[in-house]
Amino acid sequence: MARKEYVVFGLGRFGMSVAKTLADNGCQVMAVDADPTKVEQVAEDVTHAVCMDVTDVEAIRSLGIGNFDGAIVAIGGSLEASVMITILTKEMGIPYVLCKALTDLQAKVLRKVGADLVVFPEQESGIRIANNLLGGNLLDTIGLSSKHSMMEFTLPEEWVGKSLRELNLRVTKKINVIGIKRDGEMEIIPDADAPLQMSDVLVVIGRNAALNKLVGGK
Repeated sequence: MARKEYVVFGLGRFGMSVAKTLADNGCQVMAVDADPTKVEQVAEDVTHAVCMDVTDVEAIRSLGIGNFDGAIVAIGGSLEASVMITILTKEMGIPYVLCKALTDLQAKVLRKVGADLVVFPEQESGIRIANNLLGGNLLDTIGLSSKHSMMEFTLPEEWVGKSLRELNLRVTKKINVIGIKRDGEMEIIPDADAPLQMSDVLVVIGRNAALNKLVGGK
């Protein structure tokens, strides 16, 4: 299986954490920042470390990242730069773009221009976000507090055909299923005895540690 490829723009605490965690888990990672000190700090941990102006459109195009699996836009100080990179990476063909935001207004703008997921690092750890990406079945996550989140994720293959009662996720995985998205419709308080289907999307709530283990397959 080919190694997943990610590009991380911005090497502050959050971006650095995501870049290193993805690399530690076998992904090919390109880390990009305008600060040569930060680039040097991460150079030995990632596949490629690039020092460049992240607001330079032509420089970003020259990186050759169109076939990458995802982009992480971790630039907190400039909404304009985050918006530009989000639009550009989507235009280049990157299917999944995750953006860092500092305020609800920034998050709204980034979603409008194409961000697939917007996170608030003050609420969610960079390591947890990276592990969610590695899991491959995460669709969305919302931080409810510093310790709890709500998450949507596709059904693991081994759960297909089993019922919620049989899986007993509250005990085995320490999570609570609050709904199932099926054929475009949300079923609130789903039938605990009905067999789950391959296309189902589970909506669950739990402690961040439990959700991280669930999505990361650990």
